[in-house]
Amino acid sequence: MSLSSTAQSLVLLASEGAETHGGNHDSLNPYLTGGGALVVLLLMLWVTTRLNRDR
Repeated sequence: MSLSSTAQSLVLLASEGAETHGGNHDSLNPYLTGGGALVVLLLMLWVTTRLNRDR
């Protein structure tokens, strides 16, 4: 199987899935999801900087 035929198969599969399930889920708010991800990443950055202090 070549790369282009694999890519075409994945695009076809994704388009069929979007048609049958109606696309985006109504309960997922992109601002809430993005904000939550930002908070988690900032928390991980803060913990990393606290643990990597020179002693």
